[in-house]
Amino acid sequence: MSEQNILTKTSGLIKNSATFKILTIGFLLLILLIPASMTKSLIRERKVRRNDVVNEISSKWGNQQTISGPVLTMPYKKYFKDSEGKTRFSVKNIHFLPKQLSIKGNIKPEIRYRGIYEAVLYNADITLEGMFELPDLQELNVAAKDILWSRSFVSMGISDMRGIKENITASVNDKKVSITPGIESKDVLDSGISAKLSVPSNKQNLPFRFTLNLNGSQQINFTPVGEVTDVSLSSTWPSPSFTGSFLPVSREINKKGFTAAWKVLHLNRNYPQHWKDKKYQIGNYPFGVKLFIATDIYQKSMRTSKYAIMFFVFTFTALFFSEVINKKRLHPIQYLLIGFALCVFYTLLISVSEHINFNIAYFISSIATILLITGYSKSILHSKRLSLTVFGVLTLLYAYMYIVLQLEDYALLMGSIGLFILLSIIMYITRKIDWYSVQFEEEKQ
Repeated sequence: MSEQNILTKTSGLIKNSATFKILTIGFLLLILLIPASMTKSLIRERKVRRNDVVNEISSKWGNQQTISGPVLTMPYKKYFKDSEGKTRFSVKNIHFLPKQLSIKGNIKPEIRYRGIYEAVLYNADITLEGMFELPDLQELNVAAKDILWSRSFVSMGISDMRGIKENITASVNDKKVSITPGIESKDVLDSGISAKLSVPSNKQNLPFRFTLNLNGSQQINFTPVGEVTDVSLSSTWPSPSFTGSFLPVSREINKKGFTAAWKVLHLNRNYPQHWKDKKYQIGNYPFGVKLFIATDIYQKSMRTSKYAIMFFVFTFTALFFSEVINKKRLHPIQYLLIGFALCVFYTLLISVSEHINFNIAYFISSIATILLITGYSKSILHSKRLSLTVFGVLTLLYAYMYIVLQLEDYALLMGSIGLFILLSIIMYITRKIDWYSVQFEEEKQ
C-alpha cells in the first residue's frame, strides 16, 4: 500500500471517528467560552452604566439618608497647669444621648427616569420625639460650676444635607429653638444641623421634638441613640428590604405598601448614653429600609449567563446524537454557528429587557433563538424528526432556566437537580451504544 493511500485512509478514519468528533466538540466549547465571557462583561458594563445614571439623579435629589441623633452637647472647663505652673483651662464637651427616642416616618416613593434607566427616590416626613435625662455630674467628675450651661447645643446628623426640603422645626424643653446648618463639634457627628440652647442648671429632664421633611434615594437609615429607640415607618412601596444592624420586630407587607417597627435597646450597641469628647463613635449600628426594585434585570441576566456552558453542552450533545443516529457528519463550523446563536440569546435578553418586562423579554429572546437553531438544524440534518428533537431540548432548557430564575432562593438547588437529571437521561439513552464501532458516513464528493 502506497504512502499516499495510507495517509488518505488515516485521514478518513480520523474524520469519521466519533472520538475525534467529541474532542472537536470539546474544543469548540472552549472557544465559545470567549463570547460567553464577553456577554458577562457586557452585562456588567450595562449595570455600571445604570448605576452611574441612578447616582447622577440621586445626587441632584438627595442620596440615601442616615439620620443620627439628636445629641445634647454641654461644654465644660477642664483645668490644667501650664509650663509656668499657672492654672489654665480648655473647653471640652460632654455628650448626652436621649433617655427615650421615638421616630415615626412616612416614606413617599417615586420613580424618576433618565432614558431607559429608572431611579427610586423618596420624600420622607419624619418626627423625632423623646427626652434627655441629665445624669449626676459627679459620675463624670465634672463640677456644676464648670459647665458652660449657656453654650450648650443639640445636634442631629443628616448624611446628605441637600435632601432637606422644608425648614426643620424643633423644640427642646418645650421651647422652640433655631436650627442652623453644620455642627459646632465633630466629636460625634460629621454632617447635620444644630441648635444652641441654654440648659437650666437645675433641670434634669429635657423633652424634645424634631420634624423633618427629607428627600432621599433608595434607602433611609437611623442610628439607635436612645436608651430605648422605637422606630415606626410606613410607605406605599410594595417591596422593601430591611437592612442594617437590626431587623424590625414587626412588619406587614402587601401590594399597597408596608409598615415596620423596630425597638433597639442601649444594651444592643457598643457605646453608652453619655461620655466626654471623642471617646465613642455612633455610626456603626445604622438600620433601616431599602426601597428594593424586585426585578433587577442585570442580576437575572447575569444569573442566566452563568448557565451558558450548560446550554452549549446539551445542545451540542443533541446534535452529536443526531449525527450518530443519522450517520451523517456535521462540520465544526456548523456547530460553531449554533453556539454563536446561543450566545446571541444573552445579548438579545439584556437589550430587550432594558425596554420591556424581563419575563416578556426572556420569552421573546428564547423563542427567537429556538426557532433560529431549529430551522438551521432542519436544513443541515435533513430530518424533521431530529430537528424536532433539537427543538424539544432547547425548549426544555429555556423553560427550566425560566423556572430557576423565578425560584431565586432555590436557584442553586434546582440548577443542580436539573443538571443531574439531564445527565442521567443522556447516560440512559447512550448506555447501549458501542462507541468503538460508531463511524460516520463518508461525505459524497
